[in-house]
Amino acid sequence: MKIVILHDAITEASTVDEADALTQAEAVGAALQELGHTTSRVAFSLNMEAFTAELRRRGPDLVFNLVESVGGHGRLIHLAPALLDALRVPYAGCPTDAVYTSSNKLLAKTMMKGAGIPTPAWRSASAGDESHVGRYILKSVWEHASRGIDDDSIVEVSEARELDSFLAQAGDRLAGEGFAERYIDGREFNLAFLADERDGVRALPPAEIEFVGYAPGKPKIVGYSAKWSEGSFEYENTPRKFTFEASDRALVDEMVELGKRCWRLFGMRGWARVDFRVDEAGRPWVLEVNSNPCLSPDAGFAAAVARAGMTMTEAVRLILEDR
Repeated sequence: MKIVILHDAITEASTVDEADALTQAEAVGAALQELGHTTSRVAFSLNMEAFTAELRRRGPDLVFNLVESVGGHGRLIHLAPALLDALRVPYAGCPTDAVYTSSNKLLAKTMMKGAGIPTPAWRSASAGDESHVGRYILKSVWEHASRGIDDDSIVEVSEARELDSFLAQAGDRLAGEGFAERYIDGREFNLAFLADERDGVRALPPAEIEFVGYAPGKPKIVGYSAKWSEGSFEYENTPRKFTFEASDRALVDEMVELGKRCWRLFGMRGWARVDFRVDEAGRPWVLEVNSNPCLSPDAGFAAAVARAGMTMTEAVRLILEDR
């Protein structure tokens, strides 16, 4: 097949997490070529008229959608699959509805709560839980890649008014619209999911993020530095592990089942990732559902693929077949 790999437009002003789009495109391109396909890359921007003309000029049989933001805005992530739908161009990756509902974290949490999937309580300008005492983490409604999250994102409050004040002050850092989520002080897990030709979806080996050498009082969170700032304390001391004690088996099984429920709830396709925190009582809580997690060779999804004894080429083949 003739396949166009669609990715974020990169400029000199792009941040390190945004620039990773090219690394992903290169890795996916190599896998597609190994499968015998002809590939080319196209950047998706707000100039949709020019993009449409370019796509028609190339005449692909399929588009592999890697778009994570448009014009630097995560809230526009759904524009790429929506335009492909309008143009009636088939594509690999999650459909428009799944991309939109999972990327809007407030909508995603509302949907999970309605489906009985445990997700931490939250507060935003429009809605929230009834209690506002304790520790919260301030997060962006739309941006992913832990953008805007650092140690100062953890706040302690005794009433809603304090929480609203913290959110107002963090507006710029959170790219505008933010919310506060009750902080789960515990373990962190990432579960990668891949389309399966027999069962619909398979869970890849779960990964736990360890927090090594963290001083007492330092928040154990996977913030922006832990993901992107090479050489920082957080980057160097948050390794992932795939081996667990027998006592964790029931917990892992529960997270796998919850992740599959999220896959079905949001109508995922191709590949996805579900992030969890586990509290001191051993209860898992879903933090986020990612519709197109990073496919770079050094990212968590690729590590889970390798742990499962697969190659990225095999994973890409399964993604292509799920459409």
